[in-house]
Amino acid sequence: MSTNPSRVFVARLLGLDVFDPLGDRIGRLRDVVVLARGTNAAPHVVGIVVEVLGKKRVFVPMTRITSIDQSEIICTGLVNMRRFEQRGRETLVAAELFDRRVTLADGSGDATIEDIGMDRQKSSDWLVSKLYVRRGHAASKLSRRRSKETMIIDWSDAVHGNAEEAQPATQFVATHEGMKAADFAEALHEMNSKRRVEVAGELQDERLADILQEMAYVDQVQILSALDRERAADVLGEMDPDDAADLLSELPETQAEDLLQLMEPSDAEDVRRLLEYDEGTAGSLMTPVPLILPPEATVAEALAHARQDDISPALASLIFVSRPPLEAPTGRYLGGVHMQELLRNPPPESLGNLLDRNLEAVSDLAAVSEVARMLATYNLNSLPVVNDAGRLVGAVTVDDVLDHLLPDDWRLHDDDVPLRKIGGRIG
Repeated sequence: MSTNPSRVFVARLLGLDVFDPLGDRIGRLRDVVVLARGTNAAPHVVGIVVEVLGKKRVFVPMTRITSIDQSEIICTGLVNMRRFEQRGRETLVAAELFDRRVTLADGSGDATIEDIGMDRQKSSDWLVSKLYVRRGHAASKLSRRRSKETMIIDWSDAVHGNAEEAQPATQFVATHEGMKAADFAEALHEMNSKRRVEVAGELQDERLADILQEMAYVDQVQILSALDRERAADVLGEMDPDDAADLLSELPETQAEDLLQLMEPSDAEDVRRLLEYDEGTAGSLMTPVPLILPPEATVAEALAHARQDDISPALASLIFVSRPPLEAPTGRYLGGVHMQELLRNPPPESLGNLLDRNLEAVSDLAAVSEVARMLATYNLNSLPVVNDAGRLVGAVTVDDVLDHLLPDDWRLHDDDVPLRKIGGRIG
């Protein structure tokens, strides 16, 4: 977009690796932080947000950036590992400036910001110098068709409106389309509540459901409550039943029941079954739709089921075998077949001949502590859960137990980590 060697555009930087002077990777750039200096003055670039080990996002001041171009970013290596928190008049470029509407100062109409260019000054400060804009309105989430011309203008060539005005999120969603759900959830958490809801509203139902499952309850409730009732019910239907039940339990009882009434009956039925269990029991944690097959099913059939995209690795590690009916609650539970056993045997072999009959099921009323001990004792990723009639009603996976044992705010929890060096040496 520019021949200026000291100018970089943010959209091209997102996702780039950040290195220390010795070439050790520190993390990945997720956003750029700017500070407003008045209505017409170009914002000052104060730092970058870097995703480090553990998916935590930290702030690196521009004073510690020694080199930045469209291929890599190098810093001094001195990084404060405290979780990034947006302050005062700070603005996140990708999260908040992308998709913002501006009025062109020459009177030719409105435009949408799709990217920003920042220049390094002789003083070594970085300023937002250019805006890459598209005249007219941005594409909607239903139609990705773009219209009208694009251009690069100076910051001062645009009249910037009130940041509290409604703002689309098309560019942000498109830029982060390939981001993992957990990473997208972290990005949403960093935003102010207004922008968080705007971005969530731009996402497709299935994508939003995946992202909500990776968020803290306070953020989940805020987003779900901001959606219209019908869409909120659709998103809940796309979530895993246990995650949907956990979220509904955080809502007022009348609101939760209203949403359950709007959900597809089959989805609502699975969620209602989970809500009947007391908190801290295996039943309250379990997934009610594990992989269940009859003893006559073959290894080939079991592997085909395990290859489904919506099956988690923990659930795919174990096939549960029972008598019909095969939907929970099933007929009599017979045992399980481990993934390794499937890989060791020919495709035509029946599951009934491969059963691990020593795989003891846990009661749906068992305490979480008992489930955790069994998973740890037998080195398992999941456990079958049965009711008092010996019928399979679900499975508890190791991630279900970890979610319960960790603090409620574990996704946001951050120890007071002192300033420390990542990779290489200081000085």
